[in-house]
Amino acid sequence: MKVILLKDTDGKGQETLFQNAIVEELHKRQLSEEWKVVRMADMGIYYKGVAVKILPYDFVYTNLSVDDIGMIIDKSVKAGEPIEDKLYSVKDKQFKIVLRNCGIINPEDIESYFEQGGYQGLKKVLFDYTPEESLAELKLSGLRGRGGGGFPVWMKWSFTRKETSDEKYVICNGDEGDPGAYMDRSVLEGDPHSVLEGMLIAGFLAGANKGFFYIRAEYPLAIQRVQKAIDDATKYGLLGEDILGSGFSFSVEIRLGAGAFVCGEETALIASVEGKRGSPSPRPPYPSVKGLWGKPTVINNVETLANIPVIFSKGGKWFSQIGSAESKGTKVFALTGKIKNSGLVEVPMGITLREIIYDIGGGVLNDNNIKAVQTGGPSGGVISKEYLDTPVDYENLQKLGSIMGSGGMIVIDENDCMVDLAKFYMNFCVDESCGRCAPCRIGTTQMFEYLDSISKGIATEEDISKLKNIAVAVKKTSLCGLGQTAPNPVLSTLRYFEEEYMEHIKDKKCRAGKCKDLLEYSIIQNKCRKCGLCFRNCPVSAISGNNKDGYVINPELCIKCGNCFEVCKFDAIFRG
Repeated sequence: MKVILLKDTDGKGQETLFQNAIVEELHKRQLSEEWKVVRMADMGIYYKGVAVKILPYDFVYTNLSVDDIGMIIDKSVKAGEPIEDKLYSVKDKQFKIVLRNCGIINPEDIESYFEQGGYQGLKKVLFDYTPEESLAELKLSGLRGRGGGGFPVWMKWSFTRKETSDEKYVICNGDEGDPGAYMDRSVLEGDPHSVLEGMLIAGFLAGANKGFFYIRAEYPLAIQRVQKAIDDATKYGLLGEDILGSGFSFSVEIRLGAGAFVCGEETALIASVEGKRGSPSPRPPYPSVKGLWGKPTVINNVETLANIPVIFSKGGKWFSQIGSAESKGTKVFALTGKIKNSGLVEVPMGITLREIIYDIGGGVLNDNNIKAVQTGGPSGGVISKEYLDTPVDYENLQKLGSIMGSGGMIVIDENDCMVDLAKFYMNFCVDESCGRCAPCRIGTTQMFEYLDSISKGIATEEDISKLKNIAVAVKKTSLCGLGQTAPNPVLSTLRYFEEEYMEHIKDKKCRAGKCKDLLEYSIIQNKCRKCGLCFRNCPVSAISGNNKDGYVINPELCIKCGNCFEVCKFDAIFRG
C-alpha cells in the first residue's frame, strides 16, 4: 500500500487545504488509484508546520507550503527520490511497532488491516511453522510482557501449552487503571485486529480454543471496535471453527471491567471474568497452570499482544535487533505532566529519559526546570533529574527505584511537591485496595496518614523512620502486586528528596507551595496597586480594605485557597 501521511504539526488546521492540494496533484498525474492520502492524529513531530510522510519510502518533509506539493509528487511519490533540502532534519526517535497502524488504517474495516499485512503472522504460525518452531521464534525475539512484570512471553505460553487440560483460555488484559494512562485504549480503538490476531496466535501456541477481552466499561469506543473486529474476523473465517482450514478453532468474547485498579492483577482479573469480586489470590499456582475456572490460562496485556503479529511476519531476529541487551523491542508511553507535547510515544527500549522528554516531548512546559520523572503509575516511582541519561528498560528503572509498569510517564517540574505527589498516589492506593490482606489494607492507610501529617507540618523526624519501615513491610508482605508496589512512590521520593520531607517537618515549609496547611498569604504593600482583584475574588471575605487605603489579609479567616495569588497581576501576594 502506498500512502501519503499528512499532519499540521502547528495545530493551525491546514490539513484540509493540503489534503485537497495533494489529491488534486495525484489526480493530474493519474496516481489517485495507486496512492492514498491519510491525515494523521500524531506524527511525533511538533511545531514544524505542515508535515508529510511518504510510505513506503519513509521520506518526511516539514515546513511545507502548498507550492511544494507538485514537486514532492513528481520527485518523491512518482520517482521515489528524496528532496534533500525539504527532508525532516532531526532524526525521529520514535519507532512504531505497536502503534504502526494507528491513524493509518480504518479500525472498523478489516480490509484496511489486510492492506497493511494483517493476519499474515497468523497464517505463518498456522501453516509454515510447528508450534515448537513458533515458540522458538518468539523466544528469539526476546519479547517480554508489557503489562509491568516483564516476564518472557514465550515462557508463559510454553507453561500453558505443557499443561494437560480439557480446556485452556487466553485473556487480553485491557483494564489499564493508572491515572493518565491510555495506551491500551488507543490501540484497541485504533488497531483492534492486531490485538485480536495476537490473541489467536497465543491461543494456537498455548493450545487454547477460547479467548476473552477484558476491557474497562469506561472505554465504549474500544468495546465497540473490538466487537466489530470479532464479528468481521468471524465472517472471514479467521475466528470460529476450523480457521482457514487449519483444524484450529478459536472463539472470543468481551467481558467488561468496572474500573477497579486491582483487577489489573492477573488473579483478580480472573475472578472478575468469572463473575466474582475482583480480589487477588495467592500464587502459586500461577494462571498459566491454574487460571480461569481452574484451567490453564494465558494472560497478556493489549500492548504485548499487538507486538505478536509483527514478530511472526518479520521474524524474531528482526524484533530482537530493536531495543537494549535485556529488553527487546519498543515501549509505548503516555507522556504527560509538565511536558510541552503530551501524548503517546513509542520508542525503542534503551532510549534515555532525556531523549524522550526533550527530543520527542519538546521539553518542560513553560521552559521550567525539570525536577523528576515518574514512571509506572501508582505502582512506580520517581527518578530525579540527575538520572535523565539513564536508558529506559526494565532493569535500569528497577535499579533507580521505579518500574516500567504499563507505560505511564509523568514529567515533574520544580513547582511540584514530592510529599504531595506521594500523598496523591498513596490516597489512590488506599481507595483501590481490595482489602483482602492486612499489609495492604492497613499499611497503605498508615502511610497515607503519615504523609498527610507531614504535609500539614505536624509530623516529627521519627515519623520518617516509621514511614520507611511500614513501606518496606507492605512491600514484602502484601498478597498481590498492588500492595507490593504501592510503597514505591514513598520510597523513591524519600530516596531522592528526603530533604524536602525534612523541610516540611523542621521548617514547616513547602518549597513548591502545594501543601496549603504550611502556607501563609499576605499582601506586599509596596507592590500592591490597590486594584481590588484579590478583594473581589476572596470566597470567604478574608481580605479587607479599599482602593484608597489598600488591602490586608486576615490570617484567621484565610482558608489558603490561593485565589488571591492567582488573580494578582502585580506579584503583590506573598505565599510562603
